Amino acid sequence: MTQKAYGQFHPAIQFLLFLVVTCIAIFVGSLVGAGIIWGVYGISTLTKIFEMNITTPEAVQALWILQIVSTTIPIGIIPIFFGWVVMKEPDDYLKINTNFPWLLLLIIFFTMLLSMPIVEVLSNINQHLSLPPSLKGIEQWMRDSEKSAEKATAALLKMNNLFDLFKAILLVAALTAVVEELMFRGALQTIFYRWTRNPHAAIWITAALFSAFHMEFFGFLPRLMLGVFFGYFVYWSGSIWTSVWAHFLNNGTAVVVTYLYQHKAIKVNPDDQHVFNYSGYVFSIIITLILLYSYKLLSQRVQRQD
Repeated sequence: MTQKAYGQFHPAIQFLLFLVVTCIAIFVGSLVGAGIIWGVYGISTLTKIFEMNITTPEAVQALWILQIVSTTIPIGIIPIFFGWVVMKEPDDYLKINTNFPWLLLLIIFFTMLLSMPIVEVLSNINQHLSLPPSLKGIEQWMRDSEKSAEKATAALLKMNNLFDLFKAILLVAALTAVVEELMFRGALQTIFYRWTRNPHAAIWITAALFSAFHMEFFGFLPRLMLGVFFGYFVYWSGSIWTSVWAHFLNNGTAVVVTYLYQHKAIKVNPDDQHVFNYSGYVFSIIITLILLYSYKLLSQRVQRQD
C-alpha cells in the first residue's frame, strides 16, 4: 500500500459510500434472486426458503440461486464498481497484480494447514462464551441465527456425487474466496489503512468486519483470526491473490472433508469440536509465527528488488 496522497474523499466518506453501495447492491440482488425463484419455482418454494424449510430438491436449487444472486454476485460487483467507478483507483482497491513470488503460495498452504490447532482452540473458546443473564434474549437470537445459517450451509453442502462436489468447490470455495477477498482485503482494508494510517489496525478492523459479516456469532473468533491471516498475506505481498488462495484452501478443505464424511470415506465429523493437546497448540503457534515471518521476509526482499 502506497503512501501517496489519495483522491478527494476522506476515508470516512469512502467507508460510508462503500456501505451505501453495498446495501443497494445486496438489496437489489435479493429482489432479483427472489424474483427468479418465484418465476421458476413458484411462491411456495420461495416461502419455504424464507422459513428455512429446505427439504426438497427444488428448495435446495432455489437456495443456490438466492445465495449466488443476492450475495455472491453483489459482493463481487461492489469492490469492482467502487474501485473502478467511484474511486477510479482499481490497482489500490483490487490489488489484482500477480507480481509476487509463487513460493508465497506454498508458505500459505503450510500456514493454513499448521495453524489449524490455533483456529480450533478459538472455535472451542467461542462456543462456550455466553452473555450476561440480562442479555439472554439476544444470546438466544444469536444461537437461532447460527442454527439457521448452519441449516442453510448443510443444505448447500449436501453432495450426492462428484458433480455436486465440484460445484461446491467452484461456488463455495473458489468463487466465494475471490469475491469476499476483493471486498474485504481489497476495498475495505485499503479504506481503513488510509483512514488509520496503521496497517495493523486496518487488518484487524477489516478482519472483525469480515467475521461479523458472516452472521455466525459463535464462530466469530476463529473467522477473525483467519481474516487477520488473510490481511497480512495481502499487506505483505501487495496482491489479493495470496489471500484468495488462503481463503480457497480454508473453504475448499471444509467442502472436501464434508464430502468424504458424507460418503463414509472418513469417520471424523467436520462439524464436531476437536481438541489438540498442549504440545500441539504450542507447536502450531511457533511454526505459524515462523511461517508468517518467512512470508514477510520473502515479500519484502522481492519488493526491494523491484
